[in-house]
Amino acid sequence: MMKTIKFLSIRKSATIMSIILILISAFSLMSKGLNLGIDFTGGIQIEISFEKAPDIENVRSDLTSGGYFDAIVQNSGSSQDLMVRIPPRDGITNKKVGEDVIGMLQSSDNSVTLKSSEYISAQVGEELTEQGGLAMIFALIMIMIYIVFRFQWKFSIGAVLALIHDVIITLGIFSFFQLGFDLSVLAAILAVVGYSLNDTIVIYDRIRENFRSMRAAETLEILNSAITQTIKRTIITSSTTLLVLLSLFVFGGSSLEGFSIALIVGVLIGTYSSIFVASTSIFYLDISTSDLIPE
Repeated sequence: MMKTIKFLSIRKSATIMSIILILISAFSLMSKGLNLGIDFTGGIQIEISFEKAPDIENVRSDLTSGGYFDAIVQNSGSSQDLMVRIPPRDGITNKKVGEDVIGMLQSSDNSVTLKSSEYISAQVGEELTEQGGLAMIFALIMIMIYIVFRFQWKFSIGAVLALIHDVIITLGIFSFFQLGFDLSVLAAILAVVGYSLNDTIVIYDRIRENFRSMRAAETLEILNSAITQTIKRTIITSSTTLLVLLSLFVFGGSSLEGFSIALIVGVLIGTYSSIFVASTSIFYLDISTSDLIPE
């Protein structure tokens, strides 16, 4: 039998560190804000078609050399078709940008044609921002209701605090380092919510079982025992997930960079919060056997 590791012996230090990280993240979000991508800010979207499949990195390099260093380049449908998205620029029409892009990318051995050039309204970006925020709030409310019915209200508060902790710190990292924030990053953060919740549920399940089988033990001993019993599963799951995400970050190209960074940060923070936020929260809420086994 594995010796119980006293994870929560450092609960005070972990709580202080979490509070500091949340405060730094909140300050960065309020002062710097997020480096919103074209999905949220609006901008110019250009579709082009090459005679032969181009090297996307060369296309990005050509656009950077031409002054469009903030252009986002992705495949669109086939290997010959590309979508170029450029943030809005004062005094430059989408037609002019389209002509500039074609001029930069045109070469004698691989001709390029402009399929479309259109301006994406910033109003669409505002609607996406609002809908993304509402989706996050709705997800947290539904999670809270689910855990109340499956466990107990103290578990519900602990799980939601852990999820809020993960989201704020992940957003704070994107704000602090001014990493690009687009719809794919928003999707990654929603995925992080699901991943972190799954880890928390596994630990909560074991905590509930231990409260029923270790009725004479102290609460802290029960919590440490539950975390110790699930730590192998947590480490294996997190490690294999991180291997996939690191591969995605290295080989996925710049279009998936933000997505993979958000998931890597989220998995690390989510694993930490499942142990030191979700479990510590229910300890501070004075969880006991009577909460899970009514008289």
